[in-house]
Amino acid sequence: MFGLNLDITGELAAFFILAVCAITGAVMALNLTRVIHSVLSLAFTFISLAGLYVLLGAEFAAFVQVLVYVGAVTILMIFGIMMTRHDHESQERQRPLTEALAGIGCLALFGILFFTIRGTDFPAPAGALPEDNVGELGRLIFSGFAIPFELMSVLLTVAFVGAVMLARREEDDLP
Repeated sequence: MFGLNLDITGELAAFFILAVCAITGAVMALNLTRVIHSVLSLAFTFISLAGLYVLLGAEFAAFVQVLVYVGAVTILMIFGIMMTRHDHESQERQRPLTEALAGIGCLALFGILFFTIRGTDFPAPAGALPEDNVGELGRLIFSGFAIPFELMSVLLTVAFVGAVMLARREEDDLP
């Protein structure tokens, strides 16, 4: 019907397992009521995405995914949860009509994306990928893109200092 000719291999099975784990973690992060549970399911999603990057042959992207998102962002979110008050957590109940419309919208989006991707002829890659992709990426970052790399590090440092200053100011305002 859809013209799917799939040879079942270990790589395909790993892809489907990691894809289901990533989708499940993302849905759980949105639907769980406790913030810490949402953060842990988000970390589960990030780890699954890192596994998908490994399957694509992008080991550096997988390493950065684990290092930055699973490590730094998740720990930062947990510290944010620990430093805020959650005495009066209440959640408004969702309306069934809203949930049904959201489900229909998701299915419609999935159908549009599925048929668009199936009908697209993707061009073949222009050249062969380098043997050492991490080494080539390092050469590119530190030669051709050194200034944007350094500007990004300054921007992240300023954002971190600003977040600390805002957290201290809120702490001083508490009775």
